[in-house]
Amino acid sequence: MNVKQYLDSTYLKTAPQAGLSEAENIVVVKNAITEAIQEEFKLIMIRPEFVVMAKEMIVKANSALLVGTVIDFPEGKSSLETKIKEANEAIANGADDLDFVCNYEAFKNGELDLVKQEILIGTQIGLAHNKTVKWIIEVASLTDKEIIQLSALIKNVVVSHFDEEEFSSVFVKSSTGFYKTENNLPNGATFPAIIIMLENASPLSVKAAGGVRSYDEALEMINLGVQRIGTSAAKAIANGQISPNQY
Repeated sequence: MNVKQYLDSTYLKTAPQAGLSEAENIVVVKNAITEAIQEEFKLIMIRPEFVVMAKEMIVKANSALLVGTVIDFPEGKSSLETKIKEANEAIANGADDLDFVCNYEAFKNGELDLVKQEILIGTQIGLAHNKTVKWIIEVASLTDKEIIQLSALIKNVVVSHFDEEEFSSVFVKSSTGFYKTENNLPNGATFPAIIIMLENASPLSVKAAGGVRSYDEALEMINLGVQRIGTSAAKAIANGQISPNQY
C-alpha cells in the first residue's frame, strides 16, 4: 500500500501560533511544500495566503502534488457570504481542495437550516469548479450522537442535491486540530469518532485529521475505510516513525 497517497501533509499555524516572525513562518511553509513534493504526498494543506506560492513551486517542480486550503478556519462561525468569498478566492488562486469548517456551533444550537444552506452552497461552489470539498465537523466539540447527526446531515444534503458520481469528491472531515479541549483530551480524530463518521457519512468519504502520528495508526484508519489523513507528521508516518506532533 502506498500510504503517501492518503496523506494530506498539513501546516496551518500562523506566525504567532508558531512563535515565529512572518518571514520565519513563510520559510516553514516553503519547507513543508518542498517536503510534500519530494515525498510525493497526496496533498499539501496550507492557509489561503500561501496557495499561490505553493502552486508556483509545484509547477516549477513538475509535481502532481495537490494544494488544499481551509475556509472559515478554525471556528466556522462566519456568515455564508464570508465562506463563499473565501472559497472563491481559494479557487481563483488555484486550490484543488477546499476544507470548509462547518458551523458546528450553529448545528449544536439547532440552527439546522443555516447549516444545511452552507453545506449546499459551499459544495455547489467547489464541485462547479471540479474541486474536492471537505466539511470539518470538529468531533472534539460534539457528542457521539451529534457526530452521528451532523455526519448524516451533510450526507443527506449532498445525496439530495448532487449526482452520484460527485459523491466521491465530498468528504466529512473530523477536525481542525485547533480546538481547545479540557483535561488534555484528544482534539482530533479518534478511532471511535472515525467509525461513527464512516457509518453515518457513507457514501461520502471520510478524512481523519488530527492525532494520527504513526504508520500503524494511519494504516488502521485506512483499513477502516478512511480515504484521506490530515497530519503534520506525514513524513514520519511514511517512514514508519512516530511523531510527537498532535495534528
